[in-house]
Amino acid sequence: MNRLILPLFALVALVVSSIGAEVVAQDHGHTEHADHIEGAEHDHTDHNEAAEQDHSGHADEVAGGDQDHSDHAGHEHVEQTDHTEHDHADHADHDHTDHAEHADFKAGEFIIHHIADAHDIHLFGEVHIPLPVILYIEGHGLKVFMSSALEGHGHGDRHYQSTEGVHYTMHAEDVLGDSGEAIAAAGSISANADGQELSVWDVSITKSVFGMLLILSIMIWVFGSIASQYKKNPGSAPKGMANALEPLILFIRDEIAKPSIGAKADKFMPFLLTSFFFIFFCNLLGLVPFIGGFNITGTIGVTVVLATLVFLLTNLNGNKHYWGHIMWPPGVPLPVKFILVPIEVFGIIMKPAVLMIRLTANISAGHIIILAFSSLIFIFGNGGESIGAGAGMGVFSTLFMIFMYALELLVAFLQAFVFTLLAAIYFGDATHEPAHH
Repeated sequence: MNRLILPLFALVALVVSSIGAEVVAQDHGHTEHADHIEGAEHDHTDHNEAAEQDHSGHADEVAGGDQDHSDHAGHEHVEQTDHTEHDHADHADHDHTDHAEHADFKAGEFIIHHIADAHDIHLFGEVHIPLPVILYIEGHGLKVFMSSALEGHGHGDRHYQSTEGVHYTMHAEDVLGDSGEAIAAAGSISANADGQELSVWDVSITKSVFGMLLILSIMIWVFGSIASQYKKNPGSAPKGMANALEPLILFIRDEIAKPSIGAKADKFMPFLLTSFFFIFFCNLLGLVPFIGGFNITGTIGVTVVLATLVFLLTNLNGNKHYWGHIMWPPGVPLPVKFILVPIEVFGIIMKPAVLMIRLTANISAGHIIILAFSSLIFIFGNGGESIGAGAGMGVFSTLFMIFMYALELLVAFLQAFVFTLLAAIYFGDATHEPAHH
């Protein structure tokens, strides 16, 4: 049982923490937009009054001055009037347009904001838990600061100016170069000093990494206590947590590992048990409302690591029979072998890739469906203008979300089971000895 907690923990924590995080900034409040528009109108009024006074002064000077000065003053008068009218109309129209756009509820941005990884944990309203930003900058060394130091909100970038003169920018959208290539991805952090871009390695503790480390800590505590209980009371009936988890452990051993792998099942049991409970607990954490909307196994970085571990364990433990059927299939005509070998090699890579895509897509899809039905309340409510439609859709959405949460509980177990089962099948294919007739 002690071996259960060892294989996956350190490698998952270290590798996933180096995956870039995506941050979707929060929307501006409508109050800020209203203040901005009122301020713009006030500035335009003052500007027009000042312009009229200036034009009056110019007119007096024209009356008492020479012809050249009159022409020059008249020229300035026309330009100033045109500039004032142009700025006031265009700027006011632009501000009102932006305000109307921000007032509209955008379901896509709402959903992506909740399922994407982030440098902080959003609880409810404006309440956030900041997480540490850990950057290695070439020439400046390791830099650590909390994500709350990044100032800014809305759809724009967030910035932080350090005391050492380094300016950090968290990008809200992809940054493209002149030829269209991606310079920086949305959610990534760049740094520059004295106008020069610095090379940045981001190993921050993001929301998904924090949730993953939390689950790993819980697993160490739970299975450590279960192992100590078995040691203290050998042969006795399990109690408490051991009694709850023992049926799952025996299910994985007797219904997954031994039928799929055979005599060498015990060799792969630590990994199979660890991966099953890690995925299962992560999925359950993502279903707990109002604690940040964790989407750990829906994050591609986490599933890449899990799939890579399956790939390595499968191929490093492959015997001669396994590699012989891949590299030179027996009993097949020579021309056909040149067709089958590339297909078999491609299959080696595709098997773990399918594991990764299936787990990521299914877990993310469940969150997206629940959030989509939550969005219908705001869409039909039309920002509070159609209260009846919003309330009616709210009843339907709430009932459907309750159904979806019940279904997601099943999916949380099912996806952990499918991942473990397929991994065991791959291990069995790599270690089976040839049948003798």
